[in-house]
Amino acid sequence: MSRIGLSETDDDDEEPSLPQGVKNYITPGGFRRLQVELEQLWKVERPVLVNTITWAASNGDRSENGDYIYGKKRLREIDRRVRFLHKRLEKAEVVDPALRADCAQVFFGATVTVCRDDGNESTYAIVGVDEADVLRGHISWVSPLARALIKLYEGDLARLQTPAGVVELEVIKISYQSLE
Repeated sequence: MSRIGLSETDDDDEEPSLPQGVKNYITPGGFRRLQVELEQLWKVERPVLVNTITWAASNGDRSENGDYIYGKKRLREIDRRVRFLHKRLEKAEVVDPALRADCAQVFFGATVTVCRDDGNESTYAIVGVDEADVLRGHISWVSPLARALIKLYEGDLARLQTPAGVVELEVIKISYQSLE
């Protein structure tokens, strides 16, 4: 990713961004995944890389030393990701969807089955920004689709503006379960 005009100290490197003033809701599983990634980077990958850089630096001329140059670049990437993960985990507000098992309305953590106006059914889990994964059916709670579904009940219709036009979605089923 090109970052022309930005220094290494710029903190504008948050991959999935949150709208200003919005809480960073996350499921317990998503929180654990971020913690595991942070621990892997900080306690495993970074120390090995520092040893490699130290070794490469001891070999002399650093200007043509591929191990040194690549190592320093990768170290900056790891440090940037570590800063990002620290910030995200500090600001995270963990919400366990399994605790809302008896809720009949769509909120954060809901697994919602919808039927499009063309008859196709899809199931989506509404999760935190850092957990969104369309291939798994996990959508961010700030996405247009999730925002159209939030606060609806089974049988309600949602209108979603897409590039292809307006799509109507009927809420077929709402459930709250652990999203591991």
